[in-house]
Amino acid sequence: MSWRLGEAEQAAFENDGFFVVEGFLDDEETRLLQEDVAADVASDRQALERRDATGDVTRLAVKNELSADLYSAIVRSERIVRAMEVLLGGEVYHYHHKLMLKDPHHGGAWEWHQDYGYWYNNGCLFPYLASCMIAVDAASVENGCLQVVRGSHHLGRIEHGKVGDQTGAEVRRVAEARRRLETVHCEMGAGSAVFFHCNLLHRSDRNGSDRARTALIGCYNAARNDPYQQSHHPSYTPLEVWPDARILEVGRARS
Repeated sequence: MSWRLGEAEQAAFENDGFFVVEGFLDDEETRLLQEDVAADVASDRQALERRDATGDVTRLAVKNELSADLYSAIVRSERIVRAMEVLLGGEVYHYHHKLMLKDPHHGGAWEWHQDYGYWYNNGCLFPYLASCMIAVDAASVENGCLQVVRGSHHLGRIEHGKVGDQTGAEVRRVAEARRRLETVHCEMGAGSAVFFHCNLLHRSDRNGSDRARTALIGCYNAARNDPYQQSHHPSYTPLEVWPDARILEVGRARS
């Protein structure tokens, strides 16, 4: 049976700003996703490059539109969307999804930031957004797994500025938050997921291992938080939610 949000996860999201679900995708779903990522020449070629403060590069392929592909089947699946509806308190829509690509030995760091640190400037009036990051490859400290500051979403939005090619949170305030709050490394097996609030401080180190660290991230906005101005991410459109079974249907048809 597919995973469903429970009371413990709801409490963790409220108190800590995140929670991890091991085995979020089953073995076959994970294998099919890995195969799609490996064969996805278009995303590999279209990926944007973002340099960290030291000049190392991390690549990401952002998609605002949903299609008939496996990524979209996952992003619009009931197991994610229904959870987001509970976590964000009502109807949600697809804000965008992306592949984060950290190549072995070369994948750069992501500096400390909040997603709402820049989504705020897209016209999202309230911090009613959240993300679900699925580990395509096993994520460890060695290959640059996600790091979060537990409970930092309660700080509200922090001022952000340029750090390399990235947008990072104010360094002094982050340092003080980390002094008072716990930093957690979200090590996960392939197919596991982490749900996190848009104001949660997070980052990742460079990939110093010989293994890739790829993740699929679905980002959602509350329908009632429709942006008041246009940006490079979409305004509200109703989200057609697919049954979880469509993940395997789409994956098998493409394999």
